[in-house]
Amino acid sequence: MSATGQEKDLTPPEISARKGKAPLVCLTAYTTPIARLVDPHCDVVLVGDSVGMVLHGLPTTLGVTLDMMIMHGQAVRRGLERALMVVDMPFGSYEESPEQAFRNAARVMAETGCAAVKLEGGEVMAETIRFLTGRGVPVMAHVGLTPQAVNAFGGYRVQGRGRDAERIRRDALAVAEAGALAVVLEKVPETLARGITEEIAIPTIGIGASSACDGQILVVDDMLGLFGDFRPKFVKRYAELGQAAEAAIATYAREVKERRFPAAEHVFGEGPKTVNGEEAA
Repeated sequence: MSATGQEKDLTPPEISARKGKAPLVCLTAYTTPIARLVDPHCDVVLVGDSVGMVLHGLPTTLGVTLDMMIMHGQAVRRGLERALMVVDMPFGSYEESPEQAFRNAARVMAETGCAAVKLEGGEVMAETIRFLTGRGVPVMAHVGLTPQAVNAFGGYRVQGRGRDAERIRRDALAVAEAGALAVVLEKVPETLARGITEEIAIPTIGIGASSACDGQILVVDDMLGLFGDFRPKFVKRYAELGQAAEAAIATYAREVKERRFPAAEHVFGEGPKTVNGEEAA
């Protein structure tokens, strides 16, 4: 069963209707196997542009292309049965104009089968969000720390402290009024995230924000302990699969060098053994 107990794909209106109700469970996914693992437990699966750093070794998300997002979106779509799939619009694919954003969002939806796209920015992107939603493209917004603006921010710093809180609040209000189905609040003070959640009419999805948000999202490789280049404060490691994988690989390498692998049970004899007339494994 899915996180909501439903047996069909969740829709954008159903996600929006979860405002103030049971928290939305959200994770990223970039591949079919991971999508299959997270689907029974998640309401929203985001094909995030974090794929550039997590799987492609890029230093930031800025080098991610539209073709990369579509390829990973297609892979994730094959692994989902219930969760709502959202695909990130990469840097440079939507900022120029609402028309550019629509062309690229329409391509992403057509080629991946996703139900919504996500784009970064608050007040400055409100017109684009209104343009897209008015033309049948559901949009998840993203304010606070927006990784595509890392150079403008001077790094991955907390946003919305002190007087800057009003800027983040205005951004959240603007995207809600423009028709976004939900908004990600990233790396903002807890009290600010709590206040925004109480004020706006659409669900807030926190990442480094507040437990009072209407949902939470993490990068799946972070929470599984598979990505170790850096470890944000807001990430809880629910497993250390990277360490387990490294240990397994080291054991394999040792057994190969010692000629302990493959063993007799892993190789084949001269003639096939048969069981009831059929070749056995």
